[in-house]
Amino acid sequence: MSEDAAPSAIIIGASGGLGRAVADAAGASGRFAVVHRLSRSGTGFDLEDEASIAAAAAEVAKGPAPALVFVATGVLHHGEAPERSYRAMTAEHLLRDYRVNTVGPALAAKHFLPLLPRDRRAVFAALSARVGSIGDNRLGGWHSYRASKAALNMILRNLSIEIARSHPQAVVAGLHPGTVATDLSAPFQKGVAEGRLFDATYSAERLLSVLDGLMPADSGGVFAWDGARVPE
Repeated sequence: MSEDAAPSAIIIGASGGLGRAVADAAGASGRFAVVHRLSRSGTGFDLEDEASIAAAAAEVAKGPAPALVFVATGVLHHGEAPERSYRAMTAEHLLRDYRVNTVGPALAAKHFLPLLPRDRRAVFAALSARVGSIGDNRLGGWHSYRASKAALNMILRNLSIEIARSHPQAVVAGLHPGTVATDLSAPFQKGVAEGRLFDATYSAERLLSVLDGLMPADSGGVFAWDGARVPE
């Protein structure tokens, strides 16, 4: 691909509220030759099925190299409410959150990072959460979700170190979108302070703006919707 050719963007989880908004914003920006919208409902892409991830990557590889890979998936409460106490922990709940929130993005990185161009800036980003911060944890609870997001943050840090050796201009980052008015946050929106419940379009625009401002020196960090770095 020539230096002036428009790159592609890959949005994983593009059928969800925030993922759809990110894909729409990426498309509206005019910066990408194509925006690949990957989702279980839309394209049969399954983040819990590595074969489907590999197949999608092989298809994407036929076109322009991606300048953006955005993993907008996650699970919080589907069938299992966040645990308020250690007494509520179960192996099934812990493993489910790890599969979706940690293993899925890790496998996406395995197959999509090799597609990033080596000679220019490119970004791999995944939705994390402030509650995945160990240093910022003052409340406890939500064991499965917190732990799976903390593990995701470690995966992202590892990826940033390794990819820098072959792709010195690449940025790997986690993103904390705030509380977005989507199905994921629906049971927890009543306690959100006024002005802190964001619609998906606003959150998507903010997150893409944050990514635009990150440099390779920022790679491996987690950043909130307002650009502030989330404590480790």
